[in-house]
Amino acid sequence: MTDPIRPLGAQISHMLKDRSVDVIFGIPGVHNQEMYRGIEEAGLMHVLARHEQGAGFMADGYARATGKPGVAYVITGPGLCNIMTPMGQAYSDSVPLLVLSSCLDETAARRGQLHQMKDQRAAAETVCDWSEDARTAEAAYALIDRALVEFTAQRPRPKHIQVPIAALQDPAPPAPAPTGYVNTDAPQMTQALDAILAAERVLFVLGGGARIAPSVTRMVLRALGAASFTTYAGRGIVGPDDPLHFGATLARPGSAEVIGTADLVVVIGSELAEVDIWRKDLGHAGAMIRVDIDPAQFGGTGPRTLNLHCDGGLFMRGLLDRLEHQEASGGWSTGEVADARARWRAETDAERPGIVAVCDALRAAVADDTMIYSDMTQFAYVAKEVWPMDRPGHWHHPYGFGTLGYAMPAAIGGAVARRGLPTMAIIGDYGFHYTMQELGVAVELGLSLPIILWDNGKLGEIEDSMVRSQIAPNAVVARNPDFCKLAQAFGARARAPQTLSQMQTDVRAAFDADGPTLIYLTPGLTA
Repeated sequence: MTDPIRPLGAQISHMLKDRSVDVIFGIPGVHNQEMYRGIEEAGLMHVLARHEQGAGFMADGYARATGKPGVAYVITGPGLCNIMTPMGQAYSDSVPLLVLSSCLDETAARRGQLHQMKDQRAAAETVCDWSEDARTAEAAYALIDRALVEFTAQRPRPKHIQVPIAALQDPAPPAPAPTGYVNTDAPQMTQALDAILAAERVLFVLGGGARIAPSVTRMVLRALGAASFTTYAGRGIVGPDDPLHFGATLARPGSAEVIGTADLVVVIGSELAEVDIWRKDLGHAGAMIRVDIDPAQFGGTGPRTLNLHCDGGLFMRGLLDRLEHQEASGGWSTGEVADARARWRAETDAERPGIVAVCDALRAAVADDTMIYSDMTQFAYVAKEVWPMDRPGHWHHPYGFGTLGYAMPAAIGGAVARRGLPTMAIIGDYGFHYTMQELGVAVELGLSLPIILWDNGKLGEIEDSMVRSQIAPNAVVARNPDFCKLAQAFGARARAPQTLSQMQTDVRAAFDADGPTLIYLTPGLTA
């Protein structure tokens, strides 16, 4: 029996299902409705967002929770433009996001069409790895397979494929069977391994790209007696009980002085970007080894840097094999690490008073395997430094692109992926305005999702920055609604605890509820 001929839009859904895609996030419209023809027949789940930005963040959150691609369907023109913010965020944070959109059949000679843009493909390309036209079924299938392979064979970043409306409607044969790929062998690592074994004070900086083999990494650090930092994205790779772990405190100004005392710094899976260190350079004075699957990170690294184009997990396993009879160097003391961590925690508390205590209380109320999605809010800025994680890939934040409104829709995507496992969102009052409509999706799906809304009544971080710059604070206060009543209008539960203990009770109950719970917090919480 031969496979049926279907419109290309329907075949795309079947193709995705055959390649282990289970969920589509999006919004249908007259231009992309053919993509919806095959969704139910293929056995895909579709999550209807309230805005394409929400659909993109949900797909992002799903991808971060599962490691699988997040897939979104959007329409021509405004649909594509609306999802470009999530695409930019996914590009910054190396998230496998596949955006499939419709496009007009012809734009050069005909003007005034519905949803028309001057160059939709080129617009999308500014915020993703690549953006391509698929004008035939064969091209669509080849590009989808290319995207799926690249998500695993190299640094995962968002891709956009657009298909003309007429092509989506045209009959097409089924997609061919997927083909595999073979990873290249690890590069020659002897020089790097020899340097690490010879060093007295080895310091590892572990980024989000080093999350693949945390157990191996922890064994290596113990065997070497090496100290470590993680970036925010790398939190949890090293256990919080490691006495030589400085935590996710690279942004502390004093970390540069500590890093400068290392005779070898090993950076794995990190850009060492501005949003990682918040200064011009890391602060090291000695040699450096950089391990990354993205060779673009090796530009301008200096003559004392050895660059290895290699998977971080593969590198750490190779290092572990060399450490079977290695004694720890003992170059770092637990006392100097503990003193630095205590000092930096006090600095964090002084900069944004009162939030550390709330973070500590909230952490005590959630299970260890809770997956957390945070937003651009002062509460999250503090939490990222003082909230230790015991496993990687369980705290997601819009790091590089820095988008407001990320946390709640991304947490919805994560909760869809993690049914039966705890997921939580942390968002500020201003960021909530950006995507508050997606609360309806969480209600619709019956997600047991606590949404921690931190309301300081203003754009607090911007106000503080203006004051530091001797600018009279301007345009930093917006009139907020009654957030609890708003949540209830959507059909969600709402709580406004006045004490830390009541907050803990409300949070625990929210994980067991049959729908989302907005937990409204203000700086006035008491012990």
